[in-house]
Amino acid sequence: MTAPHSGSAAGKKAGFGLVVSALGVAFGDIGTSPLYAMQTVFNIDHGDVKATIPHVLGIISLIFWSITGIVSVKYIVFILRADNDGEGGIMALSHLTRRSVKPGGRRFRTIVVLGVIGAALFYGDSIITPAISVLSSVEGLEVAAPEVHDWILPLAVVIIVLLFAVQRFGSEKIGRAFGPVMVIWFLTLALLGIPHIAAQPSVLKGLSPTYALDFLVGEPFVAFVAMGAVVLAVTGAESLYADMGHFGRPPLSRAWFFMVMPCLLINYLGQAAMIIEDPTKIDSPFFHLAPTWATLPLVALATLATVIASQAVISGAYSMSRQAERLGYLPRLTVRQTSEHEGGQIYVPAINWMLFGGVIVLMLMFRSSERLAAAYGVAVTSMFIITTLMFLVLARARWKWPTWRIALVLILFAPLEIIFVSANLTKVTHGGWLPLLVAACVATVMFTWRRGQTIITERRAKLEGPLLPFLDDLHADPLMRVPGTAVFMHPNKETAPLALRENASFNHVIHENVLIVTTVSANIPHVPLDERVTIDDLGDPFDHITHLTVRFGFMDDQDVPAALETARDMGVDFDADEVYYFLSRISVQMSQDSSMPKWRKRVVIGLAHNAATPVQYFRLPEERTVIMGANVAL
Repeated sequence: MTAPHSGSAAGKKAGFGLVVSALGVAFGDIGTSPLYAMQTVFNIDHGDVKATIPHVLGIISLIFWSITGIVSVKYIVFILRADNDGEGGIMALSHLTRRSVKPGGRRFRTIVVLGVIGAALFYGDSIITPAISVLSSVEGLEVAAPEVHDWILPLAVVIIVLLFAVQRFGSEKIGRAFGPVMVIWFLTLALLGIPHIAAQPSVLKGLSPTYALDFLVGEPFVAFVAMGAVVLAVTGAESLYADMGHFGRPPLSRAWFFMVMPCLLINYLGQAAMIIEDPTKIDSPFFHLAPTWATLPLVALATLATVIASQAVISGAYSMSRQAERLGYLPRLTVRQTSEHEGGQIYVPAINWMLFGGVIVLMLMFRSSERLAAAYGVAVTSMFIITTLMFLVLARARWKWPTWRIALVLILFAPLEIIFVSANLTKVTHGGWLPLLVAACVATVMFTWRRGQTIITERRAKLEGPLLPFLDDLHADPLMRVPGTAVFMHPNKETAPLALRENASFNHVIHENVLIVTTVSANIPHVPLDERVTIDDLGDPFDHITHLTVRFGFMDDQDVPAALETARDMGVDFDADEVYYFLSRISVQMSQDSSMPKWRKRVVIGLAHNAATPVQYFRLPEERTVIMGANVAL
């Protein structure tokens, strides 16, 4: 992502636009937590937390210091600095950390495993957030009109359908449309809270950490239960990190400190003040903040805001998926660029509709936000700990932090995050198993695909045979040359492309120019154009058979024809109008060997069958692309 020059008027305008767009995408999740966080605190485990002044002040203190510690300090100050060339998210952090430790060592393998598990947990969170957010907003209708109860779920489902249907327009357009709405939303949060704080100014005492400590020490069991709901106030921090590639760190930091955090805290304080004044309003404290005449407009605004909250995790899931695919943990995905200016703004159809199916199933299973709250938080809090551990490894290995600084950060964050995880583990039997099940399935698929591709690559290499001896045979017994340039897409330069070998063996001809192109997904988000193409004449500069290694970052668009233009500018001689592309399409067949269990083989074959076609993936012109097949046993 190219940041605008801050000294220019255009740069300032662009910077302000990104801040507003960030409000419309990255902060939707955490920005709508006031809808259900306080309500869940006082209704969790059949009301163990009471609407008494000590409990209310203890809760508001826990919320304030959780937001300050987890979001403001950990994520905004520390974690957002751990960007992989501008990209964020657990996978980007994992691979940034891997580059900083010894390859193949114990720490290296641990980071790989933690990265995959963290990404899998993110998917589990991605199906819960849209469901609980939209349901919680639509349920506000019951405050004004209890008789509409039976229409809540169908209406929420319709909203979800529309949300996922518009994803193809891209996060830039969605952010531009939703950003102003979120500005109104955050200002509304503050306006709702201020009158109640003014009526009960004593609630401000809850900002002191002493009330949180008194609650934790005086009533440890009740406080432990409450922490399982307090975490809802900080869910969305990981989505914020995953969405960093869409907007960059400075716009996110400005949006958080100057609008999001102040408005959230004012609203939470307002809810706490209202509960102190009237404890009967714990059933829906957010909507009770508004006067009766404003309830329906507030429901409409909340619904828009929760649609935006869903957008945060959906956009993050797109980024996470593309990173996982480019790094070898998922098959080729169809990725559509949705912005001419920002490389991180993409749409991934397969992930979009998989998330849609999961969200709909979840809503039909749980049917209310109160029930969903029991499942929410397990995946998020687990990601908190994984992110902290990887960040500390990165800080030690890459930034050479001294031991005392590592220990200080660990002391600051580890106790709070361990409490969050422990409190949320009690939810496992009440629905928390669901995101864990989703994460386990996703992690299994990712590890299985990685292992299967390793085996397939080894067996494909044996089938293709070495390249240089094949070229020696061509030099010894030259074939007829036909006009044009043949581009053979091939994963390496050690073996001969099957399509090239078959063309020579059966047709006894070879093109005037032959380019063997290998694409490599680098362990960085973006590869500069001047470093993208490496040329190798394979030992003979006069036979017009050349190997090109094209390096793409895991967030780059893998456009091979554009890369060939770069190669031509570097001196590779060919006529761009006479280029034909040849693909060796490998069909994976089940074998009876013991390299993998049969069920894992079926997973790999199923994923390979549904992977994006190389023609679309590499942006090849269909009318000049020839596909030749071969079978590989797995």
